[in-house]
Formats: sequence, C-alpha cells, structure tokens
Amino acid sequence: MWSSFDGRYSDSPRALYEALRSRRDDLEHTWLAKAEHRSTFPDHATTVDAAGAEAVAALEAADLVVANTHVRLPWTKRAGATYVQTWHGTPLKTVHRDVLWAPDGLLDELDEDVAKWDLLLSPNPHSTRYLSQAFRWTGALLESGYPRNDVLSPPAHDERRAEVRARLGIEDDRTVVLYAPTWRDEEGYDPSRPVPVRLDVEAFGAALGEDHTLLVRAHNMVTGRWEVTGADWLQDVSIEPSDVADLYTAADVLITDYSSVMFDFAVTGRPILFLVADLEQYASVTRGFYLDLWPQAPGPQLRDTDEVVAALRDLPAVEKEFSERYAAFAATYTSLEDGHATERVLDHLGL
Repeated sequence: MWSSFDGRYSDSPRALYEALRSRRDDLEHTWLAKAEHRSTFPDHATTVDAAGAEAVAALEAADLVVANTHVRLPWTKRAGATYVQTWHGTPLKTVHRDVLWAPDGLLDELDEDVAKWDLLLSPNPHSTRYLSQAFRWTGALLESGYPRNDVLSPPAHDERRAEVRARLGIEDDRTVVLYAPTWRDEEGYDPSRPVPVRLDVEAFGAALGEDHTLLVRAHNMVTGRWEVTGADWLQDVSIEPSDVADLYTAADVLITDYSSVMFDFAVTGRPILFLVADLEQYASVTRGFYLDLWPQAPGPQLRDTDEVVAALRDLPAVEKEFSERYAAFAATYTSLEDGHATERVLDHLGL
C-alpha cells in the first residue's frame, strides 16, 4: 500500500515502488490517489480513492504500508503488517510537536498515525535528531538518504533531465529556473485564505523571459490556490510533473525560501537563491527553525524580485561567492545521497 502526499504518484514511495516492481513480480501493489492526480499515475499502478472506504480496506489488508506523510484515515493496522514512514524532507522549519502553532486537536490526531509506524527513514544525522524529537520517536530508524533523490545522481540524472525538459517543451539553450517555496501555516489550514505568489512573475518575465523559463511549483498543502498567468516563458508545474524530483533534474537554478527542497537540490550542485521577504515573521511567529540557516546557507538571502533578477543575471558570481558554503552544506546534509538510498531501504526490509 503506497501513499504520497495523500494521493500523488511521487516522492520516496514512488522510487521504492518502481524499484520493488523491478525486483519482485510476486507482489500486489495499491496506491492512494486523489482524483485531481489520478491521471499522473502510470497504467501499471492500481489506485483507490485516497479518501474513500476502499482506501481504508486496502490499508487494513496490506502487509506493507509505505507513506511519506501522515495517513489521515481511520484504519487499523493488521497484525504482522509493517508501516514504513519515509517522511518528505530534511527539517529546517519545525514540524509536528515542535511547531509554534497548529489547529486544536490536529497533533493528537496525527499522533494516532505515528503510533502505527514501524520504521522511520532519515536522510541525514540532522534529520535523525529533529524528526525523533518532533515525533517523540523511539522506534526503529534508518539513516538511508532519500530514495526520491537517487535520480539526482548519475547516470539516472542526465536521462531524466532530458525526458523532463522534452515533456515540458523546453529548448536546450534556455535557462530553467524552478521557483518552489514552502507554505505558510495560516494559509494552509485556511482554504479560504488567498495564497500569493511571492515572486513577481511578470517582472521576472519582463527581465528574463527572452532566454529563461520559469517553473513555479506550489507546495502540496496549497496546490490549486494560486493563479499564475500563462506565458511562453512560464509554466505552473504544481501538479504535473507529479514528482518534484523531475523538476530538480530539469532546473538550472532553484529559488526557494524555507522549503526542504534546498537540501534535495543541493545534490545537483546547481545554484540556490533564497527569496525570504517574510523571514522574521516566519522564524518567530509562523513556524520557527531548527537551525540558524543563514551563516551556512548555500546561496544569497534576497528580499524582492529585483534582487532575484540581479542574482540570476550574474550566477557565476553567486556561485563563486557561495562555493565554500555550498560545499560545506552539501557535505553536512547530502552525504547519504549517493544514488543508492532505494537499495538500502529495500535491502533493510528484506525485499
């Protein structure tokens, strides 16, 4: 039973599923799928409605459940079943019991899912410390790297990069900029609240649209709640491709804020820019951080789109300025991202 972000075909569950299908042909697989993402699943994937009674029945019948976040359904794990929680990012911002605020009763509800876990994956020692702390986790934990990031290492990377850029219709000579911010709790938990695109995409296009392509990717908690005007230099990739790892391979540079995508993208060695206009608010009120990122950040701290454009126009200078920090950052957070995390996890599970 596979679940990624409550109904997508993506992330570490996808990587593990595809590898396990290659290893074994004697297993039955079922995916939780949301209606809006069902078209992104391959033909060989059996799916059930992520929020329906079929999902509960499938979970309760499964010998192995693999998810990358909480499964928020009222199900009972069968005796002898194993539940592997891959989680979905190296924590910069606080999570679960460490957050500054959450809706009443939510963390207690999520703890019911945590109680079912048998194995928690961690991509690095930093994550081991803070995920264990946040989830009050004392069970089995495997420092494996993230299976979803295996595609960022050669030889898989170059093949996937060519496939994704061709699928998106991006010419080889264009510079691809991926804008992938995180979500704000006050927005994510209030579906009526508008979600602004904090990068001025029109200003970006006016300055760089001639030879740059901007890919904008909303966080899964707020997907479908921002409007991005279409243009030949602009694509909203919040739903398709279903897996952000595809976008990492296609991109030449990443713009983010406090998202864990920074840790994944560092595997590529390509430049990272930080658009953080609400840094003080986010750090002290909205969520809070586990570490003081900025002395070790692998890219510049930018406050508006003009500064982003200026940095993009002189990326070699940015890379030179932050080269030592980038190397140290990668050594700290990506040492296990060697293209073999999937193998380590499946071998650990005896599969």
